[in-house]
Amino acid sequence: MSNATSNIDNSHDRTDIESTEIVAHVVNLKKSFGDIQVLKGISLTLHKGENLAILGRSGSGKSVTIKCMVGLMSADEGEIEVLGYNIRSLSSEKLNELRQQVGFSFQSSALYDSMTVQENLEFPLKRNLKLFDKKKLNYLVKTALQDVGLDGAATKKPAELSGGMKKRIGIARTLILKPKIMLYDEPTAGLDPITSAEINELILNVRKKYNTSSIIITHDISCARQTADKVIALIDGHSKVEATFDELKITKDPELAPFFKY
Repeated sequence: MSNATSNIDNSHDRTDIESTEIVAHVVNLKKSFGDIQVLKGISLTLHKGENLAILGRSGSGKSVTIKCMVGLMSADEGEIEVLGYNIRSLSSEKLNELRQQVGFSFQSSALYDSMTVQENLEFPLKRNLKLFDKKKLNYLVKTALQDVGLDGAATKKPAELSGGMKKRIGIARTLILKPKIMLYDEPTAGLDPITSAEINELILNVRKKYNTSSIIITHDISCARQTADKVIALIDGHSKVEATFDELKITKDPELAPFFKY
């Protein structure tokens, strides 16, 4: 693992986490695409203030799991409850209500190329909160950019940003609605070790400032080790034990060993 991550606090500042309150619960989630069954029985529990990493190889269904959790995909079977909402039985109105409380940081950052950073961050405020007051918009955008360390980037277009900057802006756009849960889809994918370490630190800082609960989808061992209080390994469509990174690392389970080979 890169020495670039060595300055990050591995304790995750858990002393004030209300770990008894469950904010998301998934039981026996199954999802197929045609004849291919991607998820064969995923179960997980996310507590308030907790960072949970789902670790797995590319194509193992990690992203499918969190997309089902916010209704971007429909599960075939299983129970999904997020912030008290039963996802599989929600009306469109209630689903939109939930999505305003759950931030989804896409792997590609999903920024609008034709918009400036300012306009990208204003978009969810205008669309979801019907907020059009320019002074208020400017304040919220400035604060969100400061939170991700990019307060000078408001006038830039996505094409002018590095990969790491795009990730930060994508997180800022998600944070601007003050979500209770953050879903990070491969937050360090395609980044160099130093930039990856900075994103890992940002994830920890977001949790500390906003008291978010987070699910971090990753195949990056360093990301899981540095950001997560608890880890689930996704293997052959099934979720293996929820445990700390160190507990999984010393397991004798042969299916888990390849994750900790390097």
